[in-house]
Amino acid sequence: MQKYLEKAEMLVQALPYIQKFNGKTIVVKYGGNAMIDEDLKHSVIQDIVLLSYVGINIVVVHGGGPEITEMLKKIQKESRFINGLRYTDQETMDIVQQVLCGKVNKNLVGMINRVGGKALGLCGIDAGMIGATKLKSGDADYGLVGEIQKIDPNLVNDALEKGYIPVVSTVAYGMDRHGSYNVNADTAAAKLAAELGALKLVLLTDIAGLLTDPKDDTTLIQVVEKEEISGLIENGIVSGGMIPKVKCCEEALNGGVKRAHIIDGRVPHSMLVELLSDKGIGTMFYKKKEE
Repeated sequence: MQKYLEKAEMLVQALPYIQKFNGKTIVVKYGGNAMIDEDLKHSVIQDIVLLSYVGINIVVVHGGGPEITEMLKKIQKESRFINGLRYTDQETMDIVQQVLCGKVNKNLVGMINRVGGKALGLCGIDAGMIGATKLKSGDADYGLVGEIQKIDPNLVNDALEKGYIPVVSTVAYGMDRHGSYNVNADTAAAKLAAELGALKLVLLTDIAGLLTDPKDDTTLIQVVEKEEISGLIENGIVSGGMIPKVKCCEEALNGGVKRAHIIDGRVPHSMLVELLSDKGIGTMFYKKKEE
C-alpha cells in the first residue's frame, strides 16, 4: 500500500507543474549517453511522449556524435577534433548529413511513434530553418563547421500547431556557399528555443549538472542566476566542455527563455524529475529579474 501512496503523491506533486506548463513550449536537446544506451533511450522517449500527452509542446533537437564517429570508422576515416569541434571536410559533411538527417533522426521519430507519440522528423535545411556561414575563429580551420546566423521557427511552429512532436537534426544550409554546414546542436537548441518563445530549454548531458567539484556529484549547484555565470567561469567552476553548455543556457535566457536546465541524461526519467517535481535533479539557470 505504501508504494501506491508514494506513486499517488508523486502524481499530485506533478499537477501544479503540468498546469503551469500546459500549452507552453519546452525545447529538449537530446544527446550524450542517453542517446546510446537502449534502456536510457527508452526512458527519454517515454518522458517526451508523456510530457506531450499532458499538453506540453515538446521540441526535440538532437546531435549524434558517436554515430557519426562509428560511420566514419566504417569507411576507415579517422575523426579529427580541433578545440573540441569535429573537423568537417566534404566527405565528413556527407556522412554527418546522412547520419543526422537520416539514421538518427528517423530512428528517434520511429521510437516516439511506437510509444504512442506523434513525431515529425525535420532538419535545419528544411524550409531554410537553420542558416549558417563558415565558422571563423582565430587561425583555426574547422572545414565545413558552421556558425548559425539565422533560425526560422515557422516550420516547427506549424508542426506544433498540428499536434506533432518536431524532431530536429542540426545540419544547416550554407548562406555563403552551395552546400550544408555541421553546426553545434546545443547552440542550435538554444537559438531555436529563443525564436520559439519557449518557456524552457533542457540540455541532457552525461553529468549530474554544474558541479563545484567535477568528480563529486554531491557538489551539484542546483540553481544559478544568469548574472552569476561570468563569475563561475572566471573562478574555474565552469570549465572545459561545460563552458559552451552554460553559455548556451545564457544565450537562451538572453533570448527570452524563462528557464534553462542542464540535467543528467544517464538517470532514467531525469526530465520528469526535473520538470514535474519540487526537488528537481540538475542545474537550473534563470534571470534574476524576469519580465
